[in-house]
Formats: sequence, C-alpha cells, structure tokens
Amino acid sequence: MKDFKKYYIITAPPEDIFLALTNPTTIHLWSGEEAEMSTEVGSEFSLWEGSITGRNLEFVDGKKIVQQWYFGDQKEDSIVTIILHKHEKGTSVELRHTNIPDEAFEDIVDGWNEVYFSSLSDFYDE
Repeated sequence: MKDFKKYYIITAPPEDIFLALTNPTTIHLWSGEEAEMSTEVGSEFSLWEGSITGRNLEFVDGKKIVQQWYFGDQKEDSIVTIILHKHEKGTSVELRHTNIPDEAFEDIVDGWNEVYFSSLSDFYDE
C-alpha cells in the first residue's frame, strides 16, 4: 500500500472548486462524463463511467472533502482527503490519498495528475 500527496493550484475560489468536486452537473461540465455525487455523508459516488467509485465520508462546505475509494477487497480503506486553501491565484488544492494498492499506484497518480486535476484546471483556465 502506498500514499500520495500533492498540491494543485487552480484559478478559481475555493467555494467554486468545492462545487466543481461535489455537484454532479458541475462535475459533468469539467470532466465531460456523467457523475453520481452528493454531499450527503455516507452516500455512494461514481465518476468517469464507474472507474472511480466509493463513499462520501465528510464534507466541510467550501473547504474539505473526505471519501473512501473502493479497490476490491482491501483490508484497509483507501481514503482521499481534499482540502481547499485560499491562494493568491485562486485555490491551493491539497490532495492526500492513502492506502493505494501497489499495483494501482502509478495509474492512480497519473489519473490525479493527467485527468482529474488537469481537466479541472483546464476548465477554469479557459
């Protein structure tokens, strides 16, 4: 199991980024894919045609998202924590993803960098 942590700068305020990560309509706008998402704690979510699925664990409006991501029959939960910090250019997004299966680590990191946050950043930079 491996952990990944990275900061991303996105040119939009934290409140907009929070909405972009939690509202299915807004997720569809920047990802181009249908999404199942809710800010109800305990609700299940599905992104990128089901390639990312899990459960929402915690929300702090405009500031924090905590999710459990599913990777089969893992003994330890894979937890994604996204914390939004105000930044002079918009938002500094602090990403922490723990307990990533070794065999999935490179794909997950590439996904965060090349798809997830790249798409979100491109959406606000246009």
